Amino acid sequence: MEAPDYEVLSVREQLFHERIRECIISTLLFATLYILCHIFLTRFKKPAEFTTVDDEDATVNKIALELCTFTLAIALGAVLLLPFSIISNEVLLSLPRNYYIQWLNGSLIHGLWNLVFLFSNLSLIFLMPFAYFFTESEGFAGSRKGVLGRVYETVVMLMLLTLLVLGMVWVASAIVDKNKANRESLYDFWEYYLPYLYSCISFLGVLLLLVCTPLGLARMFSVTGKLLVKPRLLEDLEEQLYCSAFEEAALTRRICNPTSCWLPLDMELLHRQVLALQTQRVLLEKRRKASAWQRNLGYPLAMLCLLVLTGTSLGQVSFSKLGSFGAVIQVVLIFYLMVSSVVGFYSSPLFRSLRPRWHDTAMTQIIGNCVCLLVLSSALPVFSRTLGLTRFDLLGDFGRFNWLGNFYIVFLYNAAFAGLTTLCLVKTFTAAVRAELIRAFGLDRLPLPVSGFPQASRKTQHQ
Repeated sequence: MEAPDYEVLSVREQLFHERIRECIISTLLFATLYILCHIFLTRFKKPAEFTTVDDEDATVNKIALELCTFTLAIALGAVLLLPFSIISNEVLLSLPRNYYIQWLNGSLIHGLWNLVFLFSNLSLIFLMPFAYFFTESEGFAGSRKGVLGRVYETVVMLMLLTLLVLGMVWVASAIVDKNKANRESLYDFWEYYLPYLYSCISFLGVLLLLVCTPLGLARMFSVTGKLLVKPRLLEDLEEQLYCSAFEEAALTRRICNPTSCWLPLDMELLHRQVLALQTQRVLLEKRRKASAWQRNLGYPLAMLCLLVLTGTSLGQVSFSKLGSFGAVIQVVLIFYLMVSSVVGFYSSPLFRSLRPRWHDTAMTQIIGNCVCLLVLSSALPVFSRTLGLTRFDLLGDFGRFNWLGNFYIVFLYNAAFAGLTTLCLVKTFTAAVRAELIRAFGLDRLPLPVSGFPQASRKTQHQ
């Protein structure tokens, strides 16, 4: 064998080894995310649905839970996609010839983007509808009962749903775009139809982020305020503790001796009031035992950090000139916006019923949460690019969204985001300041005026 043949063989071997290495790294990353998501979902699932007498229902729920775990792992991977790419790019620029980071190359990053795009399509279009229909199916009438009968019914329902969605997307494309070549390109299922459908879903996700993120940015201040100890402003904690203990003792005495009162008592309401007073007393004890540094420095610093992050997310700031520090700021902003969007999503009145409960979440509710989180997370790269938080180009099929290059759409989106965020922040801050002032001056403990009392006193004086 001649020297050129050896060179060709060595190049082929190198490409083969690089491909195997990328597959191993991708598999390890996905396995880690899958294990974390499985542990997370087992904390929220309803145990009664997996330990039923009917083994068929338990098996169906276990299969649906594994599909939800897969979808949630893809959603978490979509969240980490842009930060991982930004950090990898900075590492490659800082250490271009380091032997130990040769595995971190552009081919691996492109492969991860393509895999997330592919599995996001697979989860949204096939796996999650299959999981929902599978949990709701009972098998065709007259067929044998069992898991296989449910699978047949679910596959038929999924095929009908696919045809329906395919027709709706084709009709929407015909209405929006008059070009015949673009409509005919939808017949190519893998090359054009799935990216076009995913573009529509991502656009809906970006609109959902436009509504949920401003609400979450305002909600983050109140959530942080509940987790941290606030400073004492014009309030006496000892007096509040004494009043809380006195009210709790009075209610406990009334519960223990209900015959002492001639009015009928609602015992369930009294028990709820006692629990609320006990919770309030625990919080007051926590605030009293907090150190001066934690009370007077921790809370203001946390509020200042949130304010800086929120203000930075509203402005078009170029972080590329700051080097590695700018990349870290971009990553922090992306995670902050994702957390804020999730908080705003579960705080909105429309989706508040989807909020998962600890060991008390139904299987259909878990499926709905996974779908919503995947839609939000898959739209996060497009959302960050639209707001100008990063100049990193979207790789793979994520960069095929044509509306990202429309100046008017991007400008109107940024203006709407800034306006909604400002409105939510102003409303939250004014309400919080008003509530703190009322509580600090003790106006919340004043008795309510009795209706009709002033009129009665005037009648007595007239007589």
